[in-house]
Amino acid sequence: MASYDVIVIGSGPGGYVCAIRCAQLGLKTACVEGRETLGGTCLNVGCIPSKALLHATHQLHEAEHNFAKMGLKGKSPSVDWAKMQAYKDDVIAQNTKGIEFLFKKNKVDWLKGWGSIPEAGKVKVGDEVHEAKNIVIASGSEVSPLKGVEVDEKVVVSSTGALSLNKIPKKMVVIGAGVIGLEMGSVYSRLGAEVTVVEFLDHVTPGMDGEVQKQFQRLLKKQGMDFVMGAAVQGTEVKGGKAKVTYKLRKDDSEHVLDADAVLLATGRRPFTDGLGLAELGVEMTGRGQVKTDGHWATNVKGVHAIGDAITGPMLAHKAEDEGMAVAETIAGKAGHVNYNVIPSVIYTHPEVAAVGATEEVLKEQGRAYKVGKFSFMGNGRAKANFAADGFVKIIADKDTDRILGAHIIGPMAGDLIHEICVAMEFGAAAQDLALTCHAHPTYSEAVREAALACGDGPIHS
Repeated sequence: MASYDVIVIGSGPGGYVCAIRCAQLGLKTACVEGRETLGGTCLNVGCIPSKALLHATHQLHEAEHNFAKMGLKGKSPSVDWAKMQAYKDDVIAQNTKGIEFLFKKNKVDWLKGWGSIPEAGKVKVGDEVHEAKNIVIASGSEVSPLKGVEVDEKVVVSSTGALSLNKIPKKMVVIGAGVIGLEMGSVYSRLGAEVTVVEFLDHVTPGMDGEVQKQFQRLLKKQGMDFVMGAAVQGTEVKGGKAKVTYKLRKDDSEHVLDADAVLLATGRRPFTDGLGLAELGVEMTGRGQVKTDGHWATNVKGVHAIGDAITGPMLAHKAEDEGMAVAETIAGKAGHVNYNVIPSVIYTHPEVAAVGATEEVLKEQGRAYKVGKFSFMGNGRAKANFAADGFVKIIADKDTDRILGAHIIGPMAGDLIHEICVAMEFGAAAQDLALTCHAHPTYSEAVREAALACGDGPIHS
C-alpha cells in the first residue's frame, strides 16, 4: 500500500491539471485512471478529436467554396474518411502521450484502473488500497440518456460514436441544438450529409445571448443544416442499419417521423460518479446527481474534494482546469480561487461563437441598467478579405460605471478574441479602457475595439 498527500480520481482536464499542480507544490501525488490513455473524455472522445474533425472539414469547405474566388483553381478535394479518422486518432495520441510525459516530468504516479473510496483517506484501485491525506474526485461526466432513444454507437450514437462512424451518412438527425450537436452536425454537413437538428426549445444554444442564437441558427441554416424547433423526440427505431426518429411538435402535438442513416443524441451530459462508493461514504449529493461542495471544493467528508463536471457549474474543460489548480493550491495551504463570472464558452463551428459574463436577458431579469456596444464583422477589413464577415462583437457594460459585464461574439476566431475581454473583466476594466487600447491593423481584434467604442461615442467603421 502506497501513501500519498493527494490522490486524484480521474485524469481529464480537471484531474490531470490538479495532479500536476499538486506535484509542483511539493505534494506526493497520484492520479487514478482506468482508460488505456490519460486525458479523460476531453482528449480521448471529446474536445480534441471533435476539433480535429472541425478543422479538417472547414478546410474542405474553404476548398469547395472559397479557393476559386481567390484564384486557386483545381478540382475540389475528395474525402478519404479512413485517412481523416487516422488524422484525428493521431491528434488524440499526441495529446494523451503529452499528458503521460507531463506526469513523468512532475513525478505524478499513474494508478492504472478504476478507483473507489472505501473509506476516508483510502482509495482502492483494482485489488490495491492506497492511503491519501487528500482525495480529489475529478471523475467527469457521461452522456445523458433520453427516454425512447437507445444508443448503440453504430446507428444511434452519442458524441463518442459520432467521432468514428463507419461511413459518412447521407442523412443524419441530431437530437439537441446545444454545443455538441451543432459542432458535430456541422462536421457531417460539410462532409455532404443532410443534417436535421431536432430541438425541444424554440432556440439553439440554451443560455446564450438571444441575438447570437438567432444569427447563429440563420448562418447554420444557410450552410445547409435544417432545424425542427419546439419538438419533443418520442423515440428512435432502428431496422436494417437505418433509423426512424419520431417527434411531436409542442405547438400542436402533431407527430412526425424523420428517416436517418445516423442519429446523434446530443441532449447534454450528467456527472459520472458510479462505482466511487460515495453513497456508502456518506458524501452529500445534489438532487441532480452532482457532488455537493463548499466554497473550497471540499465535500462534507473530511479530506475528500470534488471538481469539474462532477460538481455544479458549466461542464467546460477549462472550468475544471481552473478548479483543479485552485483545489491544489487550497490543499497546499495557499488561497485557491476561481472567478466564476469570467469563464468563457466557445462553439467551434464556422463562424465560431464565444461568450463571457452576463447576457442582456439576465441583466434585464436583474433589473440592472446597462448599455450595449455592437460592431459587425462586415466593417472589419481582415474579415472581408478572408470571406469571414458574418457575425458581430457585442460588449455589455454597466450604464453608470462603464465596467464590462459581458461579451458575446459570433464570427472568425471568436474563441480567441473573447480572451481579451476576459482579461479586461478580470481587471475590472471599463469599455473605454478597451476602446483606448491600440489594436494592430488589419486584425479581427479591431472588431472588439470597435464594439468597445460603440459603448461610448460610437465606432469608427460603421
